[in-house]
Amino acid sequence: MLQHRPHTTVVLAMSVDGKIADCRREPARFGSRADKAHLEKQIAASDAVLFGAGTLGAYGTTLTISDPNLLQHRAQGVKPLQPIHIVITHSGNLNPEISFFKQPVKRWLLTTTAGAAFWKKRENTLRRHLPQLEKAENGTGSPTGWHLQQLSETQQNSVSQSSAQEYPPKFEQILVFETPTGEIDISTALKHLATLHITRLVILGGGQLVASLLELDLIDELWLTVCPLILGGNNAPTPVDGQGFLSHLAPKLQLLEVNTVEQEVFLHYRLQR
Repeated sequence: MLQHRPHTTVVLAMSVDGKIADCRREPARFGSRADKAHLEKQIAASDAVLFGAGTLGAYGTTLTISDPNLLQHRAQGVKPLQPIHIVITHSGNLNPEISFFKQPVKRWLLTTTAGAAFWKKRENTLRRHLPQLEKAENGTGSPTGWHLQQLSETQQNSVSQSSAQEYPPKFEQILVFETPTGEIDISTALKHLATLHITRLVILGGGQLVASLLELDLIDELWLTVCPLILGGNNAPTPVDGQGFLSHLAPKLQLLEVNTVEQEVFLHYRLQR
């Protein structure tokens, strides 16, 4: 029987004071090898992972499965070696030069009508300038002044980094689900994912995305890794941002599991309904 939506699990690492990044919102790299292995295990158990454009922009990459045992287990289960990686963004304004577009994963985009149009325009612009790129590289291995004059400053920067970048960066699928007010209709999007046989979805942040999903009661479980540091900061993001919940309306959790690995604590919760 088809599920009405995928089973969703949030997986995040945070400081002792509940921050997932510092006050400058720089990439959080305070998790240990054990935390990375834990995250990889959760990703390997999923059919797809979902993360916001801010999270993608901060890291420039996504985490792929590299553990041979996890890869073998997926192969034995007749699953692709890597789950689908879905970026959610209202605007579609993504940097096409980040390493994410070179990683060996299927990439999907979940966005609005305007966001889809913005990304397709950017993709088409890169595709139109592919001939200039090839000509520039065939002669000296780098673009000449003539070729650079044909492009805007932004496009020149793209050409200058072409040796390490496949053009054009692309998404295998662009999913558009929109509310009457022009926001992303996440509920309908998740129902659609279920029709595509995505039964387990891992949410990798950021805090705004998690807050939106909690408000719509679309989260089933959370794995939170508590790391041994304090970041502080009024503007430092937390696992759940947004407007917040009044105490009598706050989502209630059931603690399922607590694991301690060296200095980190792994907390596993289920949403109570």
